Amino acid sequence: MVERIPGFAIQGDNNNQRGFGQAQGNVLINGQRVSGKSNGAVEALGRIVAQNVVRIELVDGSQFDIPGLSGQVVNVVTNGLDKTSGTWKWASRFRDNLPPYYNEFNIALSGGKGALGWTFELDSSPERGANNGPEYITDGQGNLLEKRLEDFTHAAEYASVAGSLAWKPAGGAVGNINARASIYEPDNKEVSKTYPVGGPEGRRLFKGSEDEWNAELGADYEFGIGPGRLKTIGLVRREYSPITDEFLRANIDGSDLSRSLFQQTIDEGEYILRSEYAFGKFAGRDWQIAAEGAFNYLEATSSLREAEGIGPLQAVDLSNANSRVEEQRGEISVTHGRQILPSLSAQLSVGMEVSELSQSGDVSNVRTFTRPKGYASLSWQADESLKLITRLEREVGQLDFFDFISSVNLNAGNGQTGNSEIVPEQIWTLSLQTEKDFGAWGAATVKVFGSSIEDIVDRVPIGDGDGPGNLDTAWQIGAEVDATFKLDPLGVPGAEISFNGEWYDSEVTDPLTGETRPINGNTIYYLFSELRQDIPKTNWAWGIGFERSKSNRFYRLSEVSLEAHPPGFGYVYIEDKDIFGATGRITIGNITNQNDNFWREIYDGSRLGDVLIRETRERDFGQILTLRLEGTF
Repeated sequence: MVERIPGFAIQGDNNNQRGFGQAQGNVLINGQRVSGKSNGAVEALGRIVAQNVVRIELVDGSQFDIPGLSGQVVNVVTNGLDKTSGTWKWASRFRDNLPPYYNEFNIALSGGKGALGWTFELDSSPERGANNGPEYITDGQGNLLEKRLEDFTHAAEYASVAGSLAWKPAGGAVGNINARASIYEPDNKEVSKTYPVGGPEGRRLFKGSEDEWNAELGADYEFGIGPGRLKTIGLVRREYSPITDEFLRANIDGSDLSRSLFQQTIDEGEYILRSEYAFGKFAGRDWQIAAEGAFNYLEATSSLREAEGIGPLQAVDLSNANSRVEEQRGEISVTHGRQILPSLSAQLSVGMEVSELSQSGDVSNVRTFTRPKGYASLSWQADESLKLITRLEREVGQLDFFDFISSVNLNAGNGQTGNSEIVPEQIWTLSLQTEKDFGAWGAATVKVFGSSIEDIVDRVPIGDGDGPGNLDTAWQIGAEVDATFKLDPLGVPGAEISFNGEWYDSEVTDPLTGETRPINGNTIYYLFSELRQDIPKTNWAWGIGFERSKSNRFYRLSEVSLEAHPPGFGYVYIEDKDIFGATGRITIGNITNQNDNFWREIYDGSRLGDVLIRETRERDFGQILTLRLEGTF
């Protein structure tokens, strides 16, 4: 139901930032943030049964005592039915070059008794992917060196169990516990038949696997004290990921054999404690003081072994590949909101973040950072159907701990050098958001922004290689649109077109050439549109959709590469909403015959030299048939 709200797009809470910080998502449940990240509000929505929903409110975020909320926010209000109810879903998928799967399912239960409510979810979401096609290897002048016929498959099993408890006694206190545990086991395989010009036919084989588990436990408790309310939030998250990559290359007669084996074990953890005290909500004014402490770590153990011919694998030295990265972070903020005029409201937040980053193992380093942060926003209700929101924000970026660790990509023949001197980005962003209700015609939200970035994390030379590192400055501008247009006024009852579009431009100075270029690998545009019609006075619905995106090139020390997926992904479906009380859907995916293309140039020494090799890949993955059933009980 939330996904079908005109002009509204769900933003999740898990934006890869460490800690909770100020609100990032735009979904609340009973007026509260969910004390989870991978198990946040979006996931909690899937465990709410429709018959337990009292109402869905689309309101301005400034109406809640939650710092960071602005613009349209959905608040799902549920009741405490003293009975158990649930939903179920099942799906099966069929596609070229892969066996079908039948084990996609989801079972969600919810219920309550008095002041206590609960939810439970069991989910299995397997992944299947495959593509195949030719790849051409040429020299810098375009002369063919080798042709490859490649076949890639991806198969992954993902399963999770999650649940929550909510306690709302008559005294006004509110308590919540959320938990989630999951496993993720992907297996990738790429087989290439190689046909070098003037050489013998050969084979390349790459296999990659992971055996990941992760778990998260979050809780919050809120109660009245003094003139306001105090809320305390805690979260513990753990993840463990052993990874194994194997690569083998040889001629079909067994000559020129080489083998490589890369193994890495990642252990991650996050611990957060946050307190928020809100008070003074009267005469259109409110205050909140928040303090947060967090501890995060990533520990990597890695090894690379190689062999030529039939000899045993020999260890290869990897610098900065066995290391532990830790961050201790604290922040405090004061937020004030007030109603300036009946149609104009403002929010101001001022905060400070202090963090200590330390690394041990192959590299030892300890650094401390102090960064100001905060925002100011104005919300103007121009009339009943138009709202304008402007926001100026100072953000402190969150480092990716994997940037500190060296790694190897056996299939691509490259990798990255870990950087122990990397520092967090600092970003000034000015945005303007317009929310327009067109009545019977639908609704739309448009946002434009511009960002000035200091110490941006990009790709930089490190020793004889390259890896993530900081550049002095960069800028980015962009526009985002979410719109729903109803076709009833045009004489097409029950039909609507939903549209989501994003466009970005950016500039940074390349650390190798000194020339300006876009930020590495950033999105240029993303487009998604769907036409759906629920045929009146029937149980039938149908739809057709299309998705397309484009990204910038990715620059390394001695490579430039680009992924593309022309002409885009299209699909069509038909739905019956009463199959013995259940809803069934048949979807045919990739009706536009999207391809997975890749282009890469490899230079002599660095991008300042001549092009040695060009790779051009075109892979087709065919159509996808999905059968789905869902219902309630």
